[in-house]
This record gives sequence, C-alpha cells and structure tokens, in this order.
Amino acid sequence: MFKWTKRIILSTTLSFSLLAGSALPLFPAASVFADADTAVSNKQNFSTDVIYQVFTDRFLDGNPSNNPTGGAYDASCSNLKLYCGGDWQGLINKINDNYFSDLGITALWISQPVENIYSLINYSGVNNTAYHGYWARDFKKTNPAFGTMTDFQNLINTAHAKGIKVIIDFAPNHTSPAMETDTSFAENGKLYNNGTLLGGYTNDTNKLFHHNGGSDFSTLENGIYKNLYDLADLNHNNSTIDTYFKDAIKLWLDMGIDGIRVDAVKHMPMGWQKNWMSSIYGYKPVFTFGEWFLGSSASDADNTNFANQSGMSLLDFRFNNEVRNVFRDNTSTMVALDSMITSTAADYAQVNDQVTFIDNHDMDRFKTSAVNNRRLEQALAFTLTSRGVPAIYYGTEQYMTGNGDPDNRAKMPSFSKTTTAFNVISKLAPLRKTNPAIAYGTTQQRWINNDVYVYERKFGNNVAVVAVNRNLSTPTSISGLTTSLPSGTYNDVLAGALSGNNITSTGGNVANFTLAAGATAVWQYTANTTTPTIGHVGPVMGKAGNTVTIDGRGFGTTKGTVYFGTTAVTGSSITSWEDTQIKVTIPAVAAGNYAVKVAASGVNSNTYNNFTILSGNQVSVRFVINNASTTLGQNLYLTGNVAELGNWSTGPLAIGPAFNQVIYSYPIWYYDVSVPAGTNLEFKFFKKNGSTITWENGNNHTFTTPTSGTATVTVDWQP
Repeated sequence: MFKWTKRIILSTTLSFSLLAGSALPLFPAASVFADADTAVSNKQNFSTDVIYQVFTDRFLDGNPSNNPTGGAYDASCSNLKLYCGGDWQGLINKINDNYFSDLGITALWISQPVENIYSLINYSGVNNTAYHGYWARDFKKTNPAFGTMTDFQNLINTAHAKGIKVIIDFAPNHTSPAMETDTSFAENGKLYNNGTLLGGYTNDTNKLFHHNGGSDFSTLENGIYKNLYDLADLNHNNSTIDTYFKDAIKLWLDMGIDGIRVDAVKHMPMGWQKNWMSSIYGYKPVFTFGEWFLGSSASDADNTNFANQSGMSLLDFRFNNEVRNVFRDNTSTMVALDSMITSTAADYAQVNDQVTFIDNHDMDRFKTSAVNNRRLEQALAFTLTSRGVPAIYYGTEQYMTGNGDPDNRAKMPSFSKTTTAFNVISKLAPLRKTNPAIAYGTTQQRWINNDVYVYERKFGNNVAVVAVNRNLSTPTSISGLTTSLPSGTYNDVLAGALSGNNITSTGGNVANFTLAAGATAVWQYTANTTTPTIGHVGPVMGKAGNTVTIDGRGFGTTKGTVYFGTTAVTGSSITSWEDTQIKVTIPAVAAGNYAVKVAASGVNSNTYNNFTILSGNQVSVRFVINNASTTLGQNLYLTGNVAELGNWSTGPLAIGPAFNQVIYSYPIWYYDVSVPAGTNLEFKFFKKNGSTITWENGNNHTFTTPTSGTATVTVDWQP
C-alpha cells in the first residue's frame, strides 16, 4: 500500500514523455506468448518457497531506453519520490547471474506491473511519481518504465527456467490520487480498459468510485467505503468494476504468473474479494495473499476472519510485530514470541499459508533501529525456520536501512554475495524444500527463558531444532533439552555463521551445551515418510469441478483415495498421483467446510481441516435492510438457505455484523456478500446481543442472484 503522511497542500500536474521506441503496449492475446510453466508446476503451495519482495524501480536498471524523461526520472536516485530506472530487464539480468538462486530465493514478488499515471504530483513542495506502482490507470497494460509486455513475458520465462516463481502486486482497491473538485489534479483517478476510458473521479455518472470522503480508519466500514487518503476508491458493488477486475487478473494469469499479493484487502468488501477469488480459482488457481495492515502488537478478529473466510492468505503482521518487538526493539521477550506462535496457530485455519516477514515497503526497515547486524541475522533465521511462507524485503541481505517512506525504498546498494545475512539466507532457504518439517511441520517450544528460545519443527519423522540466544553479551547453559532428534551428532546447518555449535542427542535427550551470546543454531534430521502425511492443500476454497493440489509425503505411486469429509474421490477424478503430490477434482457435494484426507495402500493420512466447497460460481450481492432499530449492544446479522449465507446459522457462520454508517445510515443496514450465481435465495436478518437472538418476523425474504456482475437487494425489517 502507498501511504501518505500529509494531506495535499499544493498540487500541480505535469506530464512526462517516454523515450522513442517505448510506446505503450496493449495486452496481447493469450496465445501470443507461451506460458512457461514447465519448470514451475505448483502454483498453490508456497510452503517450500522463500519469497523476495522487490521494488522493481529500485532494484536494477537493465534497459535505460525505457526510463522516463524529464522531471519524472532521477538517474542518481537521490530523490526517492521519482523514478530511478529499475525495470524487468534488471530483474532478468540478476536471475541470469544467479543472484537469486545463490541467495536461495524461489519466488519473486514484484511491484504492480500495470500502467500507472504519468503525472507528477506536487505534495508539500515535492514532486511525486508512481514509481511504486500503486497509482494505476489501466490494469490491462504495462507500466512502460518497467517494460513492455514482451519484457514481462521474458521475465516470467527466465524466472521459470531457473525454478523461480513470480508474484505480482495487485491493487484493485483504487486507481490514483484525485480531487473531487479539481479535474486538473493529477489524472482525476481515471480508469482505462486497455486504452479505453471507463471514467474519472469527477462527474462519475457510472458510479465507478466511492464519493464518501477520506477514511479516518475509525471502523472497518469507514476504511472500506471511504477513500484511502486521497486515492480514488473503486466501487466494487458496480458490475463494470467487478467484471473489469475479473478480466484484468485473467490476462496476467495467462502470462504465467504464479501468485498474487493483493494490496489493501482491509479496505475492500470481503464479499467482493471472496467472489473475485472464486473466479481466479476456477480459472488458473495461484497462491494469493493480501495486505491487512496491523499496528504494533495488534490482534484483530476481523483480520483473522478474513484469513479464514476470504479464500486468500494474509501477510502475517502478528508475526512481524512480535519479531520486531523481540529482536529489533527489545521491548518483548522470547516467551511472548512463543506465545505468538501458539496463538496464531490456533487462530489461523491455515497458519502455514500466512506470509511472514520482518519488514517491508510500508514500515521502517528492520536494520534502521537494530542494535547491530546480529539481531537482523537472528530475525532472518527465525523467520526462515518458522511456520508460514517467509518473505524477505529486497536489500535486507545487504543491511539496507531506511526510516519510513520513501527512505525504506532506496536503490539497491550492492549485490554482494559475501555478507553474513546473505550467507544465513542461502543456507536456511533450501531447507524448506529438503526438510518437510520446515515447510509443513508443527512447532513445539523445547526450552525457553526471556532471551533464549529453542523450538522444534516436526513433520512425520522429519525434525528441525532451532536455538536462538538474543542476548548479545551473555551465553546460556542449556541443560535438560529433550527433542525428537534420533541419537547422533548434529552439525549446525549455519556452520557457525551465527556462533552456533554442534549437539549430540541420545534418544532425543541432548547433552548439555552452552549457547553463545548472540548465537543461533539449526540442527535437522530428515527421513523417508512411508505413511501418507498431508502437509498442504490448496487452494483452500473452490467449487465442484475445480482442481485442488495436495502436497505432503508418503502418498506412494499408486492411486489411492482422497476424501472430502466422508465422500471418496477415486479414479479419473484424481488427475495425478505422486509420492509427494496429488491433484484431485472437487466432488459435487453440498457446500460447506470439509476435512480432507488421503488413503494410500489402506492407510489413512492425517486430516487437513477447513477446506471450503462453494455452492457454485459466485457473485457479489449487497443486502440492505430498512428500519432495523436496535438497542445498546445489539448488532444485525444475516443468514439464509445456502452455505455462503450460513445455512440458517445464528453462530459464527452467519454474515455480519452489518454496517450502518457510510453507504447507508442507521437504521438502514447493509453488507456485501459472496453468494452463488443464478440461485434462488431465501434469507432473514436477526439481531444479536451476546447469546440473545431476536429474529425478524414474517416470511423469508427471497432473491434470485444474477448469473454475473453484482446486485443489490433491499428489504424492510419485519417487526
């Protein structure tokens, strides 16, 4: 997300031109380029990957001919609000010289690749450009400062040939900065459809945008239906917008991308996003994770609900906040770190799919306030050996600093492969593929005090044990350590790079040893898994006929049976069966949440819970109810005759609480919901205060959903 610290004081709009030969490309037909998926086949399971987040403009200028001209470009990159020249060719060059492969990176998360505005915007006397990629104007064309569509395809092909996945940032929440009363400011938030203007923020007769002022972030509703700062906020309850983003993302999927990071998911209706994700999973399913920003030490029930219900994962800010508190700021303890690991495992239905990180483009770089390099190195080691999908912000391996935007987005200073941080990442990243305990395992605390944390990751008979002493001056004697490591001597995977030592285990009991001041050590054991054990299922949501990938160990090579609940899937509905991966078609069963398990050679696997089967294709519908007065403590909820409406539940499966402040005001309530397309719905609202339920009277409300697009249904509360 691109955040402003100040409101507009002064604004001017200046255009900038491109050098000759860099005309704005249209999206080609899907058949023009081959989808280079042969080297990267699993686009759902990122548990075995390490992601590298790169700000494309700040990495490497591989093709100076596509740099903007005039005031939009700064070759020295001293003005970090302007373009600095980084592009897709620069990424290709570093892929080819094995910078990423040597670092152990297997997935690149790049800046939003779409066409952004060309205006210079003057905020408080400083010119700003769309170098970051978050001021989109056309989601079906490329940002020419990054390259042409051919360049983008070359990036995909080059990455895939090296076994590297590509994730694109994508920001369907908004277009660009706009002012309701000044059409000359910037580009007035205009949205284009492959070069054809759909509309601008002012005189928005087609209601493409919200016009409710800027958000004060006081409530979830306020953040969804009001502008994020001065960015033109898109109206997802508009069929044109809904269709546009379903079509736009398909074009990028056709180019062969492997993942999507969705910006500002907290600021869009979950109902619309769930319907959008369903369309993606029914087309070309890829791993998708969203940004729901949480403040320091924050835990948010809405955040957890989104991660468990929307169909996408999240950037794990709870993980991020505690790691920064413990390793960077020294304001928390290892006991609290372990508590975070335990609580998130309980709260998130698929905790291994949440994306972990220590810093990113919206916060101070970790190193800015770190005591020294060792704390950064320890935070990296912890992240790379913990549950979740680790993401490393570009330049962390080079100890980049930067206190806030834009200083946290500086130009990549070096591509050294000799730093200790580079060494730590390069040694630990491959473990996610070679030891399933790191990729899929459970976490158990084995020894702890305020400064020392010894934890074990375990999957089947595979084990990894990690010990971290964050005290930089005092060693700690470790005695009575019990693990699942078989008898033997275990070398530190880091080879002492962080002052770690080797250990000896006798039946899991580790001989007493001293963990040096500031030390981190990793010991591991791998073994063949002979019984079926599921590590990952993805995507975690879909409808009958969609393909699901099951990853794990010990499935064997002979087709067995996959169960969704008690429904057995066999034969041709299992499209592939390997010892570590199965691809299966979702059966035609009643919509709802299911446990998935595998039976191979008569042996049942563990169960993988909370897989959501939808009723069918989805559409987003806004449910509005008039004259629903409540008393203090009461909230309004919706339930109905399909799983997407809770199957008449008044518990956690019911929809709500409904909103009543922005689009409509109390006593009118509303909520946007993903529901099955072309379906006759029956539904009712009810008031809830704790365990006290008050239903509306009368017959069930009815509504037939559209087969595509969006809709609004309005009813009166039946007293």
